[in-house]
Amino acid sequence: MQYHASREDLSAWQHEHVFGGASVKAESRARIVMWITLATMVLEIVAGWWYNSMALQADGWHMSSHAVAIGLTAFAYAAARRYARDPRFAFGTWKIEILAGYTSAILLAVVAVLMVAASLERLFSPQPIHYPQAMAVAAFGLAVNLVCALLLGGKHDHEHGHDHDHHDHHAHAGHGEDLNMKAAYVHVLADAATSVLAIVALAGAWAYGWNWLDPVMGILGAVLVALWAKKLMRDTAKVLLDREMDHPVVAEIREAVEVDKGGDTPRIVDLHVWRVGKQLYSCALSVVSRDPGLTAGELRARIAIHEEIVHSTIEIVRRS
Repeated sequence: MQYHASREDLSAWQHEHVFGGASVKAESRARIVMWITLATMVLEIVAGWWYNSMALQADGWHMSSHAVAIGLTAFAYAAARRYARDPRFAFGTWKIEILAGYTSAILLAVVAVLMVAASLERLFSPQPIHYPQAMAVAAFGLAVNLVCALLLGGKHDHEHGHDHDHHDHHAHAGHGEDLNMKAAYVHVLADAATSVLAIVALAGAWAYGWNWLDPVMGILGAVLVALWAKKLMRDTAKVLLDREMDHPVVAEIREAVEVDKGGDTPRIVDLHVWRVGKQLYSCALSVVSRDPGLTAGELRARIAIHEEIVHSTIEIVRRS
């Protein structure tokens, strides 16, 4: 016996919780930040070339990766919403957002490599630097990054709440994390950090004649970018590859199903759980039971206490 939640149910959930007003606002903020970032990127790259600052150029090229990433963030929200009711997407279009985050991580890794190469070249072939002008532009870039961080806001983790008791347990596990907005937000914060490194490098070289500090800070900035790329790639790949079987929701499904009823305890022999939204999960399970009256609908009702499970396929195998 099997029970399937309808795709219409899943679609309704997505439109209410995933593609609602919050998504439109996030997309709008991402577009504004993208244009601000692009303008600042051009300024820093040109100024870094004009004033011979490798750290400033590295910061500018680093910012270019953020402009692309934030553009991908906005595009992903729009595409996911546009195709949300397309029946060709069996479990909706939320993973478009995750794919954008994964692509952003790859771009960050490429930029990190380019930053290291350029910094090493400048380390062995130093050029004169116009320190006051370069520091002024770097400070401007830092200010822009902080403004962009405020525009994006820090509310990308847990946009939707739950009324039942297990909410707090999920919250600390990143249960409702918006990886698309997180990518844009941390991109901006990482860029602010590299701007700080550029300012420190220019100040040290200007005050003490440590010309080597500028390319060294460029390399440190590249390491920072690489570390963020690694983390973002790991987080997004986990979702894309449906690696969710270590999530607390799996144990909750078992607890809800494997309940003793009249001397018979249904036993889950096969269980698959995967994510279809920020807080939305699907599951497929096979249950062995001796109870002839046990139905898939009853089991789904037990699972339904965990409202994030929006689609289920249940098979019951009778045992003698």
